[in-house]
Parts: sequence; C-alpha cells; structure tokens
Amino acid sequence: MRLVEGVVAVDDVDAFVAALADVAGDTGATVQAFDARYVVSRRHLERAVELADRAIERGENVARDRAVEILLYAAGRRQITDALELGVDEGPNRAVILVDGGDETEAAEAVRSRILDRSEPTLGDYDPDRVREFFGITDAELDAVDGDVEALVLERVALLVVEK
Repeated sequence: MRLVEGVVAVDDVDAFVAALADVAGDTGATVQAFDARYVVSRRHLERAVELADRAIERGENVARDRAVEILLYAAGRRQITDALELGVDEGPNRAVILVDGGDETEAAEAVRSRILDRSEPTLGDYDPDRVREFFGITDAELDAVDGDVEALVLERVALLVVEK
C-alpha cells in the first residue's frame, strides 16, 4: 500500500472519480481518495484495507468495487452515502490517496502527475473535532484512552465487522 499526499482541486467529483478509475485501470491498482481531515494515521487506512480484503475474500463485502469497500471500512459505515463524507468534495482538498495492488509504483506516480495539483504532507493533519463528530467519539471515550483518537477510530473501523 502506498499513500500519495497533497492538494487536489476538484471541479467535478464525477470527473475526479473517473480520473482515479483511469489510473486504476491503467495500473491494475486500487485507487481511493480520502479527505485528509478524516484520516488519523497510516494505520487507519492499512486496517481498512485489511478488513475490506477479508470481507471480499469471505464474500461478505457490501460494495462491488474494492476501492468503495475500503472507503466503507475507513469510515466505519455500511452505507456508501454516509461513507462518502470521507472522500474529497468539489473545491480545493487536502487529500490522502491510497494506492494498493497492481503496479503501485506506476499508480502512485500517475496520481502525482495526473491527479495532484500540489504534493505536500497531509497524513496526520486531521481535524480532531471533525473526526470526533464523524466517528461519534465522546469525551468519556477519549478520557478512557488518554486522548488517543487514533485508537478509537481504529476501534470504529474494526467494529464494522461485528455490526454486519
């Protein structure tokens, strides 16, 4: 798994998704873009990939597309429309773009050259309030884990397996 970080200016979300699909088609990689404000760590996306792949292997996936299944796990949601909040939106976006499988080197380079407007670190630059609201993290939960937001997000990602 490779993560490509940077800024993307999205004029049309459908065209942006089509451009990601083109990179995926050209390289055999799964490519999914995330709004960096929601991605707490590399481990957050690694765990989503692991659990999505396990669901697909077992025939328990919700989405037909692997990239969408990864998005569902990263969001800790079963509903695609709810999970899409973790994706990029129209306008400028600080993004983390996941590339996994296929020719990851070529796919990552294609994302850098064809998708990103500017390469810059975005991973770990999440919005704590936005993350807490999206994942429903309470003050009591934060106190129980000494303020470790990542631990609680990883728990939400893992709980999706149980909620089926």
